[in-house]
Amino acid sequence: MPEEKNAAVAAAAKAQKHTGEAAFFDVDNTLMKGASLFHVARKMYERKAFTLPQAAGFAWKQFKFVMRGETMEDVHAVRDSALTLAAGITVDDIKALGEEVYDEMIESRIWPGTKALAEQHLRVGRRVWLVTATPIEVATVISTRLGLTGALGTVGEVHDGMYTGKLVGDILHGPAKAVAVQLVADREGLDLDHCWAYSDSANDIPLLTMVGHPVVINPDAKLRRHARDNNWPVYDFRSGRRAATLGLKAATVGGAIYGLWRGFSRFRGPRI
Repeated sequence: MPEEKNAAVAAAAKAQKHTGEAAFFDVDNTLMKGASLFHVARKMYERKAFTLPQAAGFAWKQFKFVMRGETMEDVHAVRDSALTLAAGITVDDIKALGEEVYDEMIESRIWPGTKALAEQHLRVGRRVWLVTATPIEVATVISTRLGLTGALGTVGEVHDGMYTGKLVGDILHGPAKAVAVQLVADREGLDLDHCWAYSDSANDIPLLTMVGHPVVINPDAKLRRHARDNNWPVYDFRSGRRAATLGLKAATVGGAIYGLWRGFSRFRGPRI
């Protein structure tokens, strides 16, 4: 009994040591391969929420995102498309959809290395938050399933339990992430000089520079250069990344579009 009591006291003391610290993780290409919103769109297509040409547009954006990382143009295009499609959908439907998307599409795409980093922070008593442009309902599902502290995501306007097609504030992306994290730090009493942030994109440099421990994961070219110039740690969990990139770039545009079409065609159901 004394040994158990001592172990409990030691564990509590260890957790208490890091109560003013937290780690903030981007989701797309940092925690998981590709864009989470793409998989939400794919599930919505299964439910006939939009047409095949619209689905192909999402697929093409996903292809570019995996290839080169995110751009503000792509992020805004996905945002505008998603808002249009979400209008009239109930909050309960999106929450249920988020559970399905996680089980069927996201869980298998989680990078084990990033997951291990998040779990290490939790083990020593730090809070771990997701910070993502993904809808808050989906981000919350991911956070809950991984046993994390919580999630910060893009919030859609709701009226009478249904999405209106508008946002509350703006998409949680780029500098907006830094603002959101500062609000969490103020509310939770965090010392950002003793916090961590993880991202793959140069668009998240404002978030990375506001913490004492910025870490780069699967970086785009611009962020890799910035990390090197600032001596930031870099993790790349993309097995065979260079070979795969060269192979994809060597493909014809027609071949790439056909591949994207085939990827979505399996969700159309039997041909008539």
